[in-house]
Order: sequence, then C-alpha cells, then structure tokens
Amino acid sequence: MPVSDTVVMEEGVQVFQPALVNLYGCRIGAGTRIGAFVEIQKNARIGQRCKISSHSFVCEGVRIDEEVFIGHGVMFTNDTYPRATNEQGQLQTEADWKVEPTHVKRRASIGSNATIRSGVTIGEGALVGAGAVVVADVPDHAIVAGVPARVMGDMRMREAARLKAA
Repeated sequence: MPVSDTVVMEEGVQVFQPALVNLYGCRIGAGTRIGAFVEIQKNARIGQRCKISSHSFVCEGVRIDEEVFIGHGVMFTNDTYPRATNEQGQLQTEADWKVEPTHVKRRASIGSNATIRSGVTIGEGALVGAGAVVVADVPDHAIVAGVPARVMGDMRMREAARLKAA
C-alpha cells in the first residue's frame, strides 16, 4: 500500500495520487498537499500548509516546518558518507549508521531539482534556487543558488523593492 497505516495525517491533507506515492512512518501537518511520485520516509515531519511537489524525496531525519514549498524533484539526504556495506562487508543495517537531521524552517521555498545535504538548516523565509546543491546552512530570508549554493540576495529586500515598484 503506497500510503502506509503508519502515516499520521492531520486534517485536510491532500495526496493527489495515493497510488503513486510512498509514505510511511511520517507525520504530515494539516492542509499540506502532496504530489505524485513523492516518497516521505519514517521519522520525517512535514508541517501544516506545505506543498510537496511531484518526484520529491523526503528521507528520514528531515523536519519541514509550516508553509514550506518543495519544488519538483527535490532530494534530501540523511548521511554524509553513505556506504552499502559495513566494515565486515555485510549489507548495512540501521545499526551501522546515524541519521543526520535536516531542518527546513517556516515559509522557506526550495526550487525544483535542488539537492539538500544532510545536517543543514534552511532558514525561515529563505529561497533555494532551482538546481542548487545546499551543503551549508542557509540564513533566514536568504536567496541561495548554484553548486554549491551561495547567498545571492535577501528575500526581505526583494519584497521591499517589489512593494515600492507597485
């Protein structure tokens, strides 16, 4: 079953293609919308009124606060040094590694095809450009882009300029 009975969904969650997602052991906040071909793993937390666009991967250890936008094909990671096997050459189990948590703060937006390395925090109201590779913390309200992602501006200044022009 694509939406496991271990998923906690608050009121008003919309999963547009329930047969085309893989959700298990996660918590999804009220009013959140989830597109097709999304995977959200156990122990991931999605806040209220978020949008998780199609083809995105939210792995264990990711916490997404309220009102966050996740574009198409966004990939989160949870291990800086992944390996298939342990030192003895056996396939790794959960006992062989530790989840590195990632936090996306309220009202942040992450553009399509961005990759978010484990252990980072994306600040409140920040904007991550499409295709960016985020390898370090993103300050509140920063605009970041590139590989690796670098600060290119500030959302508050951009909004002020937009309002002034209107």
